[in-house]
Amino acid sequence: MPGLVQPSLAENWLNSQGGSSGLIVKRTIRVDIPVDKYPNYNFVGRLLGPRGNSLKRVEANTECRVLIRGRGSIKDPAREEMMRGKPGYEHLNEPLHILIEAELPVEIVDARLMQAREILEDLLKPTDESQDFYKKQQLRELALLNGTLREEGSPMSGSLSPFQNSLGMKRAKTRG
Repeated sequence: MPGLVQPSLAENWLNSQGGSSGLIVKRTIRVDIPVDKYPNYNFVGRLLGPRGNSLKRVEANTECRVLIRGRGSIKDPAREEMMRGKPGYEHLNEPLHILIEAELPVEIVDARLMQAREILEDLLKPTDESQDFYKKQQLRELALLNGTLREEGSPMSGSLSPFQNSLGMKRAKTRG
């Protein structure tokens, strides 16, 4: 009957360990941004998205931390120039790149880093704006955040006037 005892021992061990060895490791990988190939493409804006939400979603889905580093990683070029050479800003002397960090159980850390890398590398492929579904989604999200979203088929006028019906025509005057 030892065969019946083994599964329960294994089950208890897995439950108590959460399926993990408990060993947490920190790993970082670097992904270069192809600014040399596409100097006029806004990679940082595409990665960040409206109010940084696109990058936050990548971080939430992969449990990795994503850092944009290197020349061009600070929005204000004058501030970037001022920070260059200061402690903690040595990365500004390097080409634009992404650091993906994960501090996770050893069993899943590499898979999560690769998941984040795949998502980010996909975003680093310049796309013609007319075909760029991702950018359309980002612009829609930005309009939603700003309160300026107009759904397809809605009147072009952004104002909601009580004197206009759904066709945008003035309401007939009524005698009262």
